[in-house]
Amino acid sequence: MSFRIRVLALILLVAVAATAATAWLTLRQATRQVQESAAADRQDLARITDELLRYGQTHGTWDGAAGTVRTLARDTGQRIRISGDAEGQIADSDALLGRDPRPGGTAPPLLVDPRPELTFPSWDFFPSLAKVTAGAIGDYVAGVTYAACLTRAGHEVDVSTDQMGVPVFTDGGRAAGTTGGAAACVKGEAASKAAFEADVEAVGTCASVLGDERTACLRRVFHERTAAVAPQPLTVHLGALDDAGQSLAVGPTAAVSAGVAAAAVACALLLSRAVLRPVRALTRASRGLGEGDLGRRVPVSGKDEIGELGRAFNRMADSLQASEERQRRLVGDIAHELRTPLANLRGYLEALRDGVLEADAELLDSLHEEVLLQQRIVDDLQDLALAEAGVLTYHRTELDARELIETCRTAHSALASAAGVRLDVVAAGPVPLYGDPGRLRQALSNLVGNAVRHTAPGGGVRLELAERDEMVRIAVRDTGSGIPADDLPHLFDRFWRADAARGRATGGSGLGLSIARQIVADHHGGIEVASEVGVGTVFTVVLPAPTGGSGPQEESPSGRPAGRA
Repeated sequence: MSFRIRVLALILLVAVAATAATAWLTLRQATRQVQESAAADRQDLARITDELLRYGQTHGTWDGAAGTVRTLARDTGQRIRISGDAEGQIADSDALLGRDPRPGGTAPPLLVDPRPELTFPSWDFFPSLAKVTAGAIGDYVAGVTYAACLTRAGHEVDVSTDQMGVPVFTDGGRAAGTTGGAAACVKGEAASKAAFEADVEAVGTCASVLGDERTACLRRVFHERTAAVAPQPLTVHLGALDDAGQSLAVGPTAAVSAGVAAAAVACALLLSRAVLRPVRALTRASRGLGEGDLGRRVPVSGKDEIGELGRAFNRMADSLQASEERQRRLVGDIAHELRTPLANLRGYLEALRDGVLEADAELLDSLHEEVLLQQRIVDDLQDLALAEAGVLTYHRTELDARELIETCRTAHSALASAAGVRLDVVAAGPVPLYGDPGRLRQALSNLVGNAVRHTAPGGGVRLELAERDEMVRIAVRDTGSGIPADDLPHLFDRFWRADAARGRATGGSGLGLSIARQIVADHHGGIEVASEVGVGTVFTVVLPAPTGGSGPQEESPSGRPAGRA
């Protein structure tokens, strides 16, 4: 599976999971809020119906109910309209609160019936039951008429019920903030004899039915006989068309989820494109390097990880190209160094074989010198290969650094004298050191030999020894021609020489400094160089001073005991 598809799938999975979780949480919270709102609406509905029912039962009329409607609409936030079959619309909360009336809602209307439900005695003797019911009709007509009068006069009405559930109305006094009086409101007496007999006759129609049907019949007759004065059942309409509903629309949530998923896909495509473009360039360049095109590079932009990867690849390609160039130069150098001496050896040997020349001492010395030159080149190549492979063997022991540099001076005295160069040593007292004497002499000899060869006659080379900060410092200072600053970074590169012509005056194979640096590095040290053209050069070997008693032992560069190479 390609990287683009994996990134796309991962981001899409994360986006879908996050969207689904968000949608689920939103739906859950919204559903809970809807449920809580529905519960609150039910409570408001119960309060509205209870308040209106209480008003009708208490006042015996719907006159003045507008104030109750206004208060309920303000407290509950509901749009309330009440109407009766005979009166039509009685009150509308929009009009009462100064709003333009809105179209009604779709909720079914509620019925509020304030008329009492009679409670009959347990005995079932119909003549007596008929008289009791007719009496209740008369009492209720008189009481509700009195209550309506008190309400219109601005008085409070107190209500209680008798044993049959018929309301008993009394004057509760003038209501706060009202004017007028109830002097004209006289509580009616019992119904006239004619009215009473008419009520008894109406109740008599229920004589032919028994049980619960008789009870229902008596209540129906009660309602019919009191309908002219009792408050009529009230129809209550709640809500309006522009009220917010209690349901949660799933469409917007789904649309948002789809939008988030689409944005995630787009981001994934852009990300994969931004990542894969340099990766493809790296792949093509790597393939080209593998096929031998060491000049391939990748364009680099930005400072992120991809940009750093491109820069690292270009550095690697530069290193490979430089290494290839050094190896090519190595082949040319070796061929150059070996061609002339071998040609000389061949010519002289053929001349000796043909009898053209006689084998005198001078000729043999010359041939021997040529052989030694080739041997030195081969030995340098072998030492460098072993050192860089980490298998160059070291025989470490305790030694005196002063004796080490004195040995180097003695070994190069003849070369320095022949070149007209003064070779001195500056050292105060013995300086302990731990390492391989032979390999350290080899490293110093390479430095001293270079210094002598690059110092003009009459100049000097000085070996300086010092111990500072738990480090042993051996400096090889010459008064030679110096090294340009541009050449200093390349001094220790393999096969690199400042003198590209490789004249015999400078000698060497171009490997001496590389070998010296590797030997010193294997002794946990380093080589520092400072030079000024026309003044001279200083190579300083810095080695750690011994910290404790270390017996002589034979080790490889890694520190493990090793046999002789």
